[in-house]
Amino acid sequence: MQNIVERLLNGDRRALARMVTLIESETPQVQHYLAELHQHAGKAHIIGVTGSPGAGKSTLVTQLVRELRKREHKVGVIAVDPTSPFTGGAILGDRIRMMELAGDPNVFIRSMASRGSLGGLAASTRDVVRAMDAASYDPIIIETVGTGQAEVEVMRTAQTVLVVCAPGMGDEVQAIKAGILEIADIFVVSKMDRPGADQTVAELAMLLSLDQNRRQAQWRIPIIKTSALKAQGLNQLADAIQQHGNYLRESGMLAQRAQRQVRSEIQTLILHGVSNALKAQVSEEEWNALIEEVTARQRNPYSVAQELLERIGLHRPSDK
Repeated sequence: MQNIVERLLNGDRRALARMVTLIESETPQVQHYLAELHQHAGKAHIIGVTGSPGAGKSTLVTQLVRELRKREHKVGVIAVDPTSPFTGGAILGDRIRMMELAGDPNVFIRSMASRGSLGGLAASTRDVVRAMDAASYDPIIIETVGTGQAEVEVMRTAQTVLVVCAPGMGDEVQAIKAGILEIADIFVVSKMDRPGADQTVAELAMLLSLDQNRRQAQWRIPIIKTSALKAQGLNQLADAIQQHGNYLRESGMLAQRAQRQVRSEIQTLILHGVSNALKAQVSEEEWNALIEEVTARQRNPYSVAQELLERIGLHRPSDK
């Protein structure tokens, strides 16, 4: 354990796998390790893949990894699977679908359960990205849960966001009303061999033409048709990803996105710390008693929240 960071930096896959396990289990010493890894990270191109369930994200990611391996990239993949709200368990189906890549020593795949986190990512996704980045995996692909309209958290972690749409699923309508349009850097119309693929491309192009901000932007969002089963369009997609990475570096947008992501990460860590402090101060029995009082209208949630914040030494700005 003492040399796990050194081994990871030297490309030891077992050390990386152990580090990811420590991250997911929230082992107390893991933040010390991550702090050491931070200075060695920041080099990888982080690619987010999002879209509605059934759009073919996992199959697309599998074929995209194959294309990137042809280009001699060392690829990391984080596949986030949904968690049962009842049992807390996850099937981790993405790991099963990507098993064919597991034998490649230059591909590291980790399936993670979302564990109730909103926005399509697991709470520890950023930390796992940092570990893979420090281990010299580049690019790193994050495949989100795929719950549709809440899939915007990926923009706070990834540098290039792929939004995957399938013909006949109404994804183009979801895009315009769900905020997905704003986070897309590249649109991928999967299953191009199905009827309606060209119509989906045309509708997405129309939506982009109606967005004034997108019309004025330097980066023109490409719409790329792919067929993962027939391995079509993957070369064009890999080219578009590389072009977007070049655009981010040359335009200075990469630094802007990094600052936005760091701000989001620090805020998330602070909120996580507040949550842990509350757990340490308030027992489960007291929580239940407070909830019963608020439910019975004996107390209100605002005063209860303020009381708990004061207990851990925090005050609302208006109270200063």
